[in-house]
Amino acid sequence: MDLSRAIAARAVPATLPDGTPVRVLSGPCAADLAREHALPVREVDAKALDAGILPGRYLRNFMAYSTAEQARLLRSAVALVGLGGLGGTVLEIVARTGVGTIVAADGDAFEESNLNRQLLAEDGRLERPKAEAALARAAAVNPTVTVTARAAFLDAAGMADCLAGVQAAVDALGGLTDRPVLARAAAARGIPLVTAAVAGDMGYVATVLPGGPALWDMLGGSADPAENALGCQAAGVTVVAGLQAAEALRLLAGRPPRLAGKLLVVDLSDMTFETVSLA
Repeated sequence: MDLSRAIAARAVPATLPDGTPVRVLSGPCAADLAREHALPVREVDAKALDAGILPGRYLRNFMAYSTAEQARLLRSAVALVGLGGLGGTVLEIVARTGVGTIVAADGDAFEESNLNRQLLAEDGRLERPKAEAALARAAAVNPTVTVTARAAFLDAAGMADCLAGVQAAVDALGGLTDRPVLARAAAARGIPLVTAAVAGDMGYVATVLPGGPALWDMLGGSADPAENALGCQAAGVTVVAGLQAAEALRLLAGRPPRLAGKLLVVDLSDMTFETVSLA
């Protein structure tokens, strides 16, 4: 039996939360079909979506994404540079949402001061590579997506290599020194870069398109990050990482960016969100 007919034969009736009737392919059935047809599970899920059949894992995504958009996410690839506070949470979100391929890099290891805010940091992982933790976490929350994580600080050549074959890049680096290098690598690849930073109760998110405004000319290039003086708390990191992931997912789903040429500034001390034009 070919894959499309096999998927249709194993799909079962279900309903969305609003009562809409749908057909669903369960995770175990998708895994069985993947083994039978020697394919990654995500390809089986994407094939099901092509036929209007919803993978059970993503059933609650369908008030936000169409079947075509979810299939596009499964067939997309994103680069994630940095796996600390922002990067660990972005990894969690894009893996759970179903981005099919995640290419990540971070040469750092966990230290005790990371425990207050970094999702991947645990007592048992202190002094262990962040890239190692990223692989373990992604496998735990969604083993059907493909994740590679390099335990390396990337130079310009490494960034260019990391961005090969992806449709969007996420800048989760600390400080400002290496961000322009990543932006140039993304521009050279012709892909959008979703960047963000947090210090104290404040943070920002922006999307840099190839040829777009030079964000770092405005922010400066200080080697001493603002978070060293203001600290970083879990609430601010999680909010900003969620916004960053949401914008990246928009791009990967084929929607236009909301933050191109703009800076979304978040201040949790007074619960304000302000969008500033960079034009």
